[in-house]
Amino acid sequence: MQPFIADTDTENWHDFEVGSRREIIALLRAISDKKQDVRAAARDGAEVYTTAILDVDGDTDTVLIDRPLDPEHERRLLSGEVSFETSLDKIRIFFNADQLHATLHDGKPALKMTVPASLIRLQRREYYRMATPLTNPVRVSIPLPPELGDGVGVFPLADISVGGIAILDNQFALGDAIGHDYTECRIELPDLGNVTVGLQVRNMLDMTLLNNRPNRRLGCQFTDMGRGAAAAVQRYITKLERERNARINGIG
Repeated sequence: MQPFIADTDTENWHDFEVGSRREIIALLRAISDKKQDVRAAARDGAEVYTTAILDVDGDTDTVLIDRPLDPEHERRLLSGEVSFETSLDKIRIFFNADQLHATLHDGKPALKMTVPASLIRLQRREYYRMATPLTNPVRVSIPLPPELGDGVGVFPLADISVGGIAILDNQFALGDAIGHDYTECRIELPDLGNVTVGLQVRNMLDMTLLNNRPNRRLGCQFTDMGRGAAAAVQRYITKLERERNARINGIG
């Protein structure tokens, strides 16, 4: 069951998955200690309820959740799978429960669940995206497999982050490429030279431009990236941000 993440920029939610039980328990306890509000949605997703984590017990592998005041809300949360969303130090946290059960906490009604096997910690700061220039765009060269005609496809970038890039495929040369891996892709970074990376297509969006021409945006994750390439991408992002700030301040 995928967490209820409405934002279109979080399609790669599984890239932020935390699977360490010790870390999961520590994060849930921190959320409880800081008394963070937690949003809960039942399987039907019709309504979202605000609750809180009351206690996390690693010995019994349970998490206690505050019980909704409305009996109907409680009934819905007890009916099956539940998704939770909260935040910790401005980082969004998502986790699921296969089933909640009624229980008591300090003599008061509460709900309990098993410590989740994984959760999502959406650290956007590590994957900060910068839009690339529309004029004189940055381009990536992607070696095409035989089923796509061999050769090399050259595509303009829409944005870039240290985690990946978004490319525009207005000729639909890559087809339905979600999940496909491409090796030895070369990104031409202005003033910084070329970097070679592996790319995996993670999401796709068809759109119509203002001139009524169709286009396709492909979100790609870096899969094979050396330290030198990562450092060059980070320097380029810093350069773009500096240029943007200069324009905003009327300097550039």
